[in-house]
Amino acid sequence: MKNLRIIKLGILLIFSILILTGCDKSTSETQVPKGGLVGHAAPDFTLIDMHGQKVRLSQFQGKVVVLNFWATGCPPCREEMPSMERLYRDYESQGLVMLAVNVDENGQKAVSQFLKKTPHSFPILLDSENVAQNMYGVFRFPESFIIDRNGVVVEKIIGGRDWMSGTTFKLINFLLNG
Repeated sequence: MKNLRIIKLGILLIFSILILTGCDKSTSETQVPKGGLVGHAAPDFTLIDMHGQKVRLSQFQGKVVVLNFWATGCPPCREEMPSMERLYRDYESQGLVMLAVNVDENGQKAVSQFLKKTPHSFPILLDSENVAQNMYGVFRFPESFIIDRNGVVVEKIIGGRDWMSGTTFKLINFLLNG
């Protein structure tokens, strides 16, 4: 009988906490819109790259940006990187920017070790405190966003892919060449 009473009190407490936490009506500039980011301005952020330089997303206004969130321990993330490198090298001169945002807790060390084995020329940004990851509502890896020259998110992509073929490649080509 006493155990049943404790269980009921515990359930009531948990229920009360859930109700109270669900009642937060505050908004934030970095909150992902209810329908997602596609069709909305890409949230701006500033992160540090592998060379210790600050990189701000908005500095690439006027270019097509592939914003890729990844982790070194993610096999699909590693598998898609060679095609990301080819895409970047082939289209950088036409205004393509590839930003690979690493979300590893010990990003600098993990990415440095990764790059020794598989170097890439596109910028890798460090988001060990999950600032950009939270702004974009990313929780699966890899997860990418295609941002047009006006700074609007036009596509969200979940999962790895061959960046040099398929509908994603066609979209990027269209955004670059009109």
